[in-house]
Amino acid sequence: MSDRRADVLVVALPTTAGWRGAVPALAGAIERAGARVAVAAAAPVREVRTFVLTDLLQAHAARIAASAAIAAHRPRALVYASATSALLGPRPGAIWFDSPAAQNRPGRHGLWQPPLERRRVARAPLLLPMSAGGLDALQAGGRRVATPAVVLPVPVEPSAGGLAGAGSHAGRDVAALAYAADAEKKGLPRILAAWAQARRDGETLLVAGQPAGPLGEGAEGTGLLAPDAYRALLRRARVFVAAPRHEDFGIAQLEALADGCRLVSAPASGPYPALALARTLDPALVSEDLAVAIRAALDAPVAGDDYAERAAELLAPYRRAAFDATVRERVLPVLLS
Repeated sequence: MSDRRADVLVVALPTTAGWRGAVPALAGAIERAGARVAVAAAAPVREVRTFVLTDLLQAHAARIAASAAIAAHRPRALVYASATSALLGPRPGAIWFDSPAAQNRPGRHGLWQPPLERRRVARAPLLLPMSAGGLDALQAGGRRVATPAVVLPVPVEPSAGGLAGAGSHAGRDVAALAYAADAEKKGLPRILAAWAQARRDGETLLVAGQPAGPLGEGAEGTGLLAPDAYRALLRRARVFVAAPRHEDFGIAQLEALADGCRLVSAPASGPYPALALARTLDPALVSEDLAVAIRAALDAPVAGDDYAERAAELLAPYRRAAFDATVRERVLPVLLS
């Protein structure tokens, strides 16, 4: 049994593409820091109609996975990857979260989650918000959180050749790209309406995560893409368009910036760190008038522009080297002390 023991057990709810990519990144960083890691992935749950029941089923699945893995690996410490995975956790652990239930489960959507979340947060040895905004949301309304916290954003790297031609539109044959596996959450109707107003003849918007085929005037779905195929499409796109009403983190927007796209976004609630980066890079591209912002991005200068280079500088805190250093120097010493 000794050879199966882990220093850290990561309890995962692989319910979104973002979390499916984030958990291996964390496990890899723990291993590179010299610690032994195990991952307990919750089993899929059936689809239900309400957030109240969805969260209950997912939290229960995470508890089952965590309990089995604790028995198998006898970890010194736990990290729950998402606030939901921690709600019914069998023992206290650090909580890595994008947005807390206190923010993204308002009113009737959060009948039981926020009160239980507060108790789990109080017992956790460490909080790992993906952004300062996520931590602020946890403390909104005058709630005091005494648990130590370390901001730990998901690492974002340029994909192979991601900055090639990024300083201009050269070599980028896709006018615009959006990601909308969840059409309502990602604001797809708003994106399509704005695109129909903004586009010119010959310009096409591709929407990753939507069924392959026409979606409207000058817009096409790509179907579900493997991560490498999606990043290859990002490298071909001039503009990335986003219009969520609320964004917990927004890994797709950060990846778009990393691969040299101009980021156009509607304002949104939630932590959404890419929104601040987009405003810094070009405030005209963050607007409620999404059509105007899209047109401005498509008409940006072809030569002599440093948008991608400035984006790369702003993304330095999100690179894997920074992520590894934070895990090694600020996370593991607390968890394994």
